[in-house]
Amino acid sequence: MSTTRTPGHALPVAVDGMGGDRGVATVVQGVAAAAVELGCEVLLVGREEALRTELARYPEAARRITVVPAAEAISMDESPLALRRKDGSSIAMGLRLVREGRAGAFVSAGHTGAVFLWANTILGTLPGVERPALSAVLPSVRGPFLLLDVGANPDCRPSDLLSFARMGTVYAERVLRVPRPRVGLLSNGEEESKGNLLVRETHGLLKASGLEFVGNLESKDLPRGAADVVVADGFTGNIVIKTAEGAAEVFMDLLRSSVTSRWHYRLAALVLRPALRAAFQRLDYTEFGGAPLLGMQGVVIVAHGRSDARAMRNAVRVGVEAAARGVVGALQGMLLPEGAR
Repeated sequence: MSTTRTPGHALPVAVDGMGGDRGVATVVQGVAAAAVELGCEVLLVGREEALRTELARYPEAARRITVVPAAEAISMDESPLALRRKDGSSIAMGLRLVREGRAGAFVSAGHTGAVFLWANTILGTLPGVERPALSAVLPSVRGPFLLLDVGANPDCRPSDLLSFARMGTVYAERVLRVPRPRVGLLSNGEEESKGNLLVRETHGLLKASGLEFVGNLESKDLPRGAADVVVADGFTGNIVIKTAEGAAEVFMDLLRSSVTSRWHYRLAALVLRPALRAAFQRLDYTEFGGAPLLGMQGVVIVAHGRSDARAMRNAVRVGVEAAARGVVGALQGMLLPEGAR
């Protein structure tokens, strides 16, 4: 059952209060900021006493936040067998709120595997979707672009990548506000003949898809904004996103150490502070909030495990926007067979 939200019917966002490496305090701080700054309602799911203790620090936000008790929490090192036993966890409970139509989206910075498992079990995939895709919004010189899959499906078929391209196009149109998203296929060369068997077969499908396909892209083309949606198998996409995160962190650390190494560099940095702040902001993963798990019968946003309060605030914002702009309904309309629409 789809629980998409329309601008006239603002369902709350359900948030996993127990997820993330930084603990409950950070999650609650981010959720409180979202509730106040975005004016949204939040269902905060988790251990009631811990959540209420932290919420007491944000009385203004608390009026917009409802605690939904969940007896269990899933830690980052849980085994696959343990994940299946915890149907009373904050992740499973939050996803049920979406299924029941009580929440328009679910956001978690917790165990990604648990989110995949329970989203498939509780929500299920949209008709026409065999494999949901985890996507990530990344920066480029032309603005943000969507990369998918980034880890949900290490092994893919050409039909999967075509499905990812279609889902990514809908998300880019609805949430990133790109009128006619350009779709690129990640490969080891721009020529149509380059790539492994998967890439070469997918190239033909994308070329005939009716999407705005711009051809093969090399990884060096991504920061230049060569496409608005880039598709890859989950193994390749995961390597790309982790390399990008590491490179961005190293660049910012080197820049900070360089501008503080000499007194005249520090003076120049004062003059350039607005420009440097803007550059850091464009490279900061916290600005993008979370990765949508596309293809589910409901909006599911997976935030980075290391998310700070700002990242959690932005993850809630992404959930609000995806629900309000009807991403799930639009995906269903695009992916259903022609006779079933």
